[in-house]
Amino acid sequence: MRWNTLSTKGYGPERTAEASAYGAGIRARQAGEGAMTTHAGFAGRTYVVTGSASGIGAATAALLRERGAKVIGCDLNDAEVQADLSSPAGRRALVDQVQEHGRIDAVLAIAGGGKTGLLETNYFGAVATLQGLRPLLAQSPAPRAVAVSSTASLAPTDERIVQACLDGDEAAAVGYLAADPSAGGATGGYGIAKRALNRWVRRVAPTAEWAGAGIALNVVAPGVVDTPAAAYILTDENVRKAVETAAPQPFGGFPGRPEWVAELICWLTSADNRFVTGQIIFADGGSEAVALGDRHWR
Repeated sequence: MRWNTLSTKGYGPERTAEASAYGAGIRARQAGEGAMTTHAGFAGRTYVVTGSASGIGAATAALLRERGAKVIGCDLNDAEVQADLSSPAGRRALVDQVQEHGRIDAVLAIAGGGKTGLLETNYFGAVATLQGLRPLLAQSPAPRAVAVSSTASLAPTDERIVQACLDGDEAAAVGYLAADPSAGGATGGYGIAKRALNRWVRRVAPTAEWAGAGIALNVVAPGVVDTPAAAYILTDENVRKAVETAAPQPFGGFPGRPEWVAELICWLTSADNRFVTGQIIFADGGSEAVALGDRHWR
């Protein structure tokens, strides 16, 4: 459809009537949708949520249940599926246990953070979850997936480690980081893992295995949010001030709330998302916009 289709200026009677009918159709659909429950896109759907025991994962799982979805929570403890994503065996165990539950409609790879196993959990664990569950997910009539990244992915990085992640060479990536713990600067291995995760999603989301199979795959990259993972920032006043100065969040404040991020994740993985895939969406109060401005478009 051309961008000027809805403009009636200069049209003959037939095109003017066509545009008017199109607009009337949109208004009718909007009116009908407004009469429905606002959470109809969740009812009857089954969501796999990693990192469901705390933070953004817990907030997302709670919101999904509130909206009528079934949630298969995955975490180290206090979850329907208990598995450790920092190891290949733990990743296989997660996929195997989820498959026992039957059909799924969305996979939310939220588990992350930590002080150890940064690459193993934040990149390799997330990718293994998404790849391992993709065949089962593809059987849904409206399959959706989200990986949670971070504004830390914007920090200076070590491209050698990022490339090893993208190549699937876990031993090399972990070895490089162990040999140089300062790699990645202030955000270290966490920022490197999230940068690699962003790039992986951008690569695979438009492919036949994902978009071609009807699966929408996106990234949500939060800023600093009030979660246990951010406690080291929020409980030390000096660190808090330094981070807030370096990465201000002008909209919504510092820190953000986990439920604010959960709202976005829920919509992206609902049946209502019919046209968004392959996007890195920063839910960060404007921090990424402050840091990069209009650089993308120059």
